[in-house]
Amino acid sequence: MTAAAFTAEQGISRAPLTWGQRALLTAVKRRGPSSSTLISIRRIVAVPRRASGDVTSVLRAISALIERHSSLRTLIHFEEGIQEVLAVGKQPVTLVPADATDPDGVATANELAWRLADNLFDHQRELPQRIALVMTGEQVRQIVLVFSHTTADFQAIERVLRDLRQLLLRGEIPGRAGPQSADIGLDEATDRRQRRSERATRYWVTSFRRLPTETLPEVGPAHQPRWQRCLLTSAAVDVAVRLLARTHQVTSSTVLLTAVAGTFARWSRADTCGIYTMVNNRAVDGHQDAVAKLNQLGMVVVDLSDRPSFATALPRVWHAALEAYRHAYYDPQHMVSAFEAAGLRYMTGVSPHCYINDIRLSPADTDLFGRDVSEASVREAMRHSKFTLAEAIDNFTWRLRMEIVDAPAGLGLALTGDTAYLPPPVAERFLRDVEELLIEAAFREVPWPWHPSAS
Repeated sequence: MTAAAFTAEQGISRAPLTWGQRALLTAVKRRGPSSSTLISIRRIVAVPRRASGDVTSVLRAISALIERHSSLRTLIHFEEGIQEVLAVGKQPVTLVPADATDPDGVATANELAWRLADNLFDHQRELPQRIALVMTGEQVRQIVLVFSHTTADFQAIERVLRDLRQLLLRGEIPGRAGPQSADIGLDEATDRRQRRSERATRYWVTSFRRLPTETLPEVGPAHQPRWQRCLLTSAAVDVAVRLLARTHQVTSSTVLLTAVAGTFARWSRADTCGIYTMVNNRAVDGHQDAVAKLNQLGMVVVDLSDRPSFATALPRVWHAALEAYRHAYYDPQHMVSAFEAAGLRYMTGVSPHCYINDIRLSPADTDLFGRDVSEASVREAMRHSKFTLAEAIDNFTWRLRMEIVDAPAGLGLALTGDTAYLPPPVAERFLRDVEELLIEAAFREVPWPWHPSAS
């Protein structure tokens, strides 16, 4: 064990929690013991071949990174609602030799990342990242980082990792860093941000009233553990989504959102469905370069009462998603108060609605890279789609969560379902319905109900 010491200019020392941090705290309390998956974000950075890979040089780059980004030297006092920025301190760094059969240290780094993420952070005493160096002899091959989601979201972490690579290669970064967690916390206390929060809460209350109170039908007793995560990996979906995005001039996220919303609504026998999604809030003025926990839930209301075709629904869902994005930046306490005043439930129990999170690192909407896009080829690829079971958990907050993930052999659709409604065979049928819909829509007009076979 060693450490990367840091000494930074003393700027903001204490600030309120950001809205994103408060929202995360609520989610952690709801999830209970299984909340470690909400908190820890694993990343591995290979030391560039042109960089000095000795331990001293790598530690120097880590120190400079933490000095540059005050979010990485911030302690969180959740009970007080305060974040505390340290100007001086040390980041513990673990040194781990790569296995003899692992010369580049990749396998060792992957195993280490899971181990570092296994325990919850002690946010009042521990810096919001854990770091280890995988060594081959005297050289560092891989840098393992596990970030706490409390002070950095996915977009913030990607920015931090770009800075780390530049520090490893060049030793410095010109210019100042963007707003940090404490900056955002202070900014959100201003009148203009509070007014924006009030507008967002009005949108949420109005939208929530449009949603059905029940969705998917119960099919049997819940399993133990109650929630099961399943994964459908499909090269056919990957091609179909890109074709649809290019043909209709929308993003691949819009295509996937439309397909899941339509399938969910049809299975629920509802004209309108609510799709919750995570919004990064980088479109908010002043937040583009922020390193902070900014992402919050947005609510997409999809109205299919006029029974549109899939192609007709695409721009509609896009506009509904834009409305959700515009109203996904809010004070969670404002939201609680507004829902209570309206006599509505907010973030209590298990939501019957669907949550979608597109966590692909770099979705390419229309690039096909010379692939065979004939219908025969895509349908042949569908025959090789793979359905697998992943982890099961005892506590969760959604009846259905869909994650869009990168997969080596295509695109991954990961469904975490309440087994009283979506036991594995039913969850697989739901995912296959989404897959079949996307492939059908890629080659012809698909009228409502978009799938010939009702669930």
